[in-house]
Amino acid sequence: MGKVSKLFSPVDGLLMPIDEVPDLVFSKKVMGDGFGVEPTSGQVVAPASGRVSILADTKHAIGICTDDGAELLIHLGIDTVEMNGKPFEIDTKKDAKVKAGDIIASMDLDKIKIAGKKATVVVAITNTDEVVDKLEIKAVGKVHRGDEAATLTLKETQSAAAPKGKAPKNENKDAKTARLILQKVGGRQNIKSLIHCITRLRFYLKDDQMPNDDAVRSIPGVIDVARAGGQYQVVIGQTVGDVYDEAIKQLSNSYADPEKATQAVAKTTTEANKSLGFWDKIKHGASSLIGIITGSMMPVIGLLAASGMLKGIMTILTTWGGVSTTSQTYVIINAMGDATFYFLPILVGFTAAQKLGSNPVVVAIIGSFLIYPSLVSIYASGKFSYSILGMGINSNFLGIPIHIPQYTYSIFPMIFAAWMASKIEPWIKKWMPVVLRMIFTPLVEIFLVGITVLVIVGPIITLISTGISNALQWLLNLSLPLSGMIIGGLYQVLVIFGLHWAVIPIISAQLSVPGGHSVLNGIVSVTMIAQGAGALVVWMKTRHNKNLKGLSASAAISAFCGITEPAMYGVNLKYGRVFLTSSIGAAIGGLVNGLLGVDMYGFTGSLIGFPSFASSSNPSTLLNFWIVSAVTVVAASLLTYFFGYKEEDSLKAKMAPKKRHLG
Repeated sequence: MGKVSKLFSPVDGLLMPIDEVPDLVFSKKVMGDGFGVEPTSGQVVAPASGRVSILADTKHAIGICTDDGAELLIHLGIDTVEMNGKPFEIDTKKDAKVKAGDIIASMDLDKIKIAGKKATVVVAITNTDEVVDKLEIKAVGKVHRGDEAATLTLKETQSAAAPKGKAPKNENKDAKTARLILQKVGGRQNIKSLIHCITRLRFYLKDDQMPNDDAVRSIPGVIDVARAGGQYQVVIGQTVGDVYDEAIKQLSNSYADPEKATQAVAKTTTEANKSLGFWDKIKHGASSLIGIITGSMMPVIGLLAASGMLKGIMTILTTWGGVSTTSQTYVIINAMGDATFYFLPILVGFTAAQKLGSNPVVVAIIGSFLIYPSLVSIYASGKFSYSILGMGINSNFLGIPIHIPQYTYSIFPMIFAAWMASKIEPWIKKWMPVVLRMIFTPLVEIFLVGITVLVIVGPIITLISTGISNALQWLLNLSLPLSGMIIGGLYQVLVIFGLHWAVIPIISAQLSVPGGHSVLNGIVSVTMIAQGAGALVVWMKTRHNKNLKGLSASAAISAFCGITEPAMYGVNLKYGRVFLTSSIGAAIGGLVNGLLGVDMYGFTGSLIGFPSFASSSNPSTLLNFWIVSAVTVVAASLLTYFFGYKEEDSLKAKMAPKKRHLG
């Protein structure tokens, strides 16, 4: 049985169970279990000892994290948020240590009554599911502030002051580092709050002399410790965000201060950037961008891999299994395989918003807007009024001519949308009245971000794509071996930014004529094989990271089936050198492809697409395809094996980051 503690009435009045509170959010225990008191006087005291974790701007709500780990919300009145703090006075401050019975606020009951609001004071345990085993309300009826109102039996896992003892089953590396650090700094009872910057965990401790620096330094995953600015700082390095997330899981959300953490990250990032030279800043910016892209893609990598394998199976069945592409079975299963890719803007919008600190649902809706059928049909119709700089004008907005491009399968526009939304939303909240925010904040945000992406970002990407398309056509006419090497090395970079659509029209034009063939599509096929080979080497060399081993195997298979996203975003970009060595391998394969003049007679590429290289008029092409594929696999594999990946890399990689603000 867990520890039993007491909760006290915060006000004089009539005690009631929470299911009798005149508000559905509380009575249905949406905010957690607890109790209510109908007040007869306005002075408010702390219902338990702990640390003040929340002070609402409108003064109607106070949060206290108790010494036992329960997170209490003291809500003063029903719907009193609309009164903008007028009937309340706060007598404590954020992070203050309070004891049960200490005065923390006062409320003017008459003002609340005149406003037509109820003054019911609610005490809700917001982390009920995590910490509460049983809550027993004392006899309902008249109580004085400071009287015992309820007894709280904690779950056994919450009875200890800090995570300690035997390691939990299947504990990952970051969770272990976090657990050991929390033990060595004195546990939950010695921690006021925890934030992080770009390399360090920053603890605010009650007694900063308690930790033994040498003992903390000896923890696996810890680089060093420091004491500065009233903080106990534990230097972790690049994986600090992952260790921080695990630490907060083991403590509770009340110990986190996202606002201070964001400020610390921004401050340390700015300070770090000041000392960087020009090229270092370029390198840092590129690294940050890749981090954002991979972090946004990681949550959907499993879906992409599964969808890619399903599409590969369907290719096998339609090529050799006798399944017709017009059959209903094919249509249904093909829809399963295509769905993740078609709706990728929605999925990436959601995950990118989680990473960059914007509203995931709002950004997902922006993704839905961009692939709305009527907008997709505008692009699909192929009808253009005229062209500007090679970009076809196919629509207008408020009378302004615009170009609506293809957004299905796209990634980069949604990452931009998530970034812009993270900047727009705080700005909207600065001037939007609280009572209007729920409806009008998403309305304004969707309109501004959606129109910016549609009218500005999309056309910019199209203009860049058009320029790339013209350059590729010129390069192909100049020299096949040279174009094979350059396109092979850079094509997957175009995929990252959604610029690979510049290549599709060229391939389509080459294949659409009778007897059509495409050397360019053969080069693109080489890049898929190379990325798969890079992921395959990661699978071969990884022994201690089971998650990575499983992911890299499925990602390699998916790439060999023509779907490179799982390999790129789940493995190769995450371990940057792997993407580089794979791309160099693709450049070598592209060079050989150009020298042999390998032609493709269909769209399906990579290893599974070998039937696309068969031709009665050019029988040597299929053999040359296998030669090019072998060269590509060997080149990409050897480069990755010796220069691109080490087993130690898997122990330092960053997982998909949780919600953070950028900049």
